[in-house]
Amino acid sequence: MNNPIIEIHSLSKKYKGADFFSVNNLSLEVARGEVFGLLGPNGAGKTTLISMLCGLIKPTAGSFSIEGYNYKENSTAIKKIIGVVPQEYALYPTLTARENLVYFGSMYGIKGAELKQKINDSLDYLGLLKFADKPIETFSGGMKRRVNLIAGLLHNPKVLFLDEPTVGVDVHSKNVIIEYLKEVNAKGTTIIYTSHHLAEAQDLCSHIAIIDEGVVITQGTPSGIIGATQGADTLEDVFLTLTGKELRDV
Repeated sequence: MNNPIIEIHSLSKKYKGADFFSVNNLSLEVARGEVFGLLGPNGAGKTTLISMLCGLIKPTAGSFSIEGYNYKENSTAIKKIIGVVPQEYALYPTLTARENLVYFGSMYGIKGAELKQKINDSLDYLGLLKFADKPIETFSGGMKRRVNLIAGLLHNPKVLFLDEPTVGVDVHSKNVIIEYLKEVNAKGTTIIYTSHHLAEAQDLCSHIAIIDEGVVITQGTPSGIIGATQGADTLEDVFLTLTGKELRDV
């Protein structure tokens, strides 16, 4: 792969007191400009991998770089060029949507007229401008998720990490979020996307890696993965074939 934006080399993580590695000697590359789907059942290691890449936890072994910055020497530089949109709402419920976004924008060093314009444009695009001065605690789940997304994108990150961006939202909110993500990606932001919505992943992602038990079990384009799996017509068929049908939520 020419000039990947993310390079992961033999990355491992074993939590203190754990019997097994959550991520086990995993190597992966993500091309610049992709929407890269990181999929897997519960407990597969997705969240641990994303947490390492975002600098929230330290690897046990191995290394990775983002935009050429090695995490050991350049963790601060990495944090400046990534955006993170967690599954849980990272918002202050008693503050308004605008107040939340001013706070997060100022954390990234964006101020004044530039920040005001970014906030207004983003709220308008996602159908939230008329609710800008309402407290977050009065918002629906879909509205909160859209504000959460804006907060992670205010500083125009080169890489955006998304964890279940459409979970718990209605069809209309989901459609608006997906279209917004496509536009963000078209402007040059590489997106790392995790979700249990496999049909959504099949439609949105240009490349996919399925991981289980901390290792990559397949990767490629959605159509390539489906075509290489006997009897599979959809990404969900591939997922169940490769990871089995046992329940993972226990």
